[in-house]
Amino acid sequence: MGSMISALAKERLEKQQYRVVGSHSTVKTCGWTKKMIRGQGGCYKLKFYGIMSNQCLQMSTSMMCANRCVFCWRDYKSPVDKEWKFDVDDPKMILDESVKAHHQLLIGFKGYDKVNKEAYAQSQEVKHVALSLTGEPINYPKINEILKLFNQKEISTFLVTNAQYPDEIRKLVPVTQLYLSIDAPTKEILKKVDNPLFTDYWERMIQCLEKIKTRKDRTCIRLTLIKGLNDSPHEKYAELIKIGEPDFIEVKAYMFVGASRQRLTKDHMPLHEEIVIFSKALVKYLDDYEIVAEHIPSRVVMLARKKFKKNGKWMTWIDFKKWNALVNSEKEFSVDDYLKETPSVGISGKGTLDLVEKRKGKEEAESLKKKIFVNEDTDEIELWKDDGC
Repeated sequence: MGSMISALAKERLEKQQYRVVGSHSTVKTCGWTKKMIRGQGGCYKLKFYGIMSNQCLQMSTSMMCANRCVFCWRDYKSPVDKEWKFDVDDPKMILDESVKAHHQLLIGFKGYDKVNKEAYAQSQEVKHVALSLTGEPINYPKINEILKLFNQKEISTFLVTNAQYPDEIRKLVPVTQLYLSIDAPTKEILKKVDNPLFTDYWERMIQCLEKIKTRKDRTCIRLTLIKGLNDSPHEKYAELIKIGEPDFIEVKAYMFVGASRQRLTKDHMPLHEEIVIFSKALVKYLDDYEIVAEHIPSRVVMLARKKFKKNGKWMTWIDFKKWNALVNSEKEFSVDDYLKETPSVGISGKGTLDLVEKRKGKEEAESLKKKIFVNEDTDEIELWKDDGC
């Protein structure tokens, strides 16, 4: 037993604006949190589900992972192992110190002239946690204890797992939304993309899909598409999705950032238009789903099960007050009990390239098309940065 990372690794992380909490947890402020405090709009989770980006804590309870994914953008690679062999920190300490570290990372906005003062004031109260920063948060042996603490503090939980731990999914207490990363449509492609440690990685993924099908809380399958590597065949992705029957599907582009640049090229990064094309092709194989919305800056499209359309209106947003009351009531409830109307739906099929060409000209669009995003709220063109989540 001992710490998950060395003192040298901790020093490297902190230079990259991570904050290590205890011996195995970490915090880093999401770029969208900063953007919302500056008044520059929120992340796709705001558009799709209604979270407030300025009140969201990005962290992980475990930096350890059982995969070495080629598209991982983190400069520091988490310790790789299949089983927990480390000290186990107290969940209350992790929660308290993570929130404290989060606020310390934002302290510079307090005297910043261009800050949205109301958004910054709201950021002092954490209302959401994205357990998605790095590693495999579900590995933490006391994950259920910390999830219950988040629930008690009325902090919604968005937990991402890499689909290698079916037993942990089975034992998991209710979360606001559980994400399962499905990184390839076939066993052979998954081996190339995820570089898994488990020899039975495919079987484990299938078991994870079977487990999320039985859960009563909200579930989402995330597909991270790498152009020319895992972006087909659509029907094989559809077969996997039908096993898990998630409430939502997020089709997201791989971004050419961080350490992934050592393994992939700019040509592996799909444009937003290509994500739209893929999503339209995929939904043809999924009778129970429809495309609901897109978030152009993140190059992501969201599909939802048709049951989330009530009287002609999409209800993918979360009523967090109802969620908090229900999860702390110890009574049985379903996803239908805390739905909220989605304010903005629809998909344009056009995004990054058209706006760049409009603002900068065709030649500039061609030179920048593989490394830009557009802030849809301000119509500003910016270089892509690592925005987390």
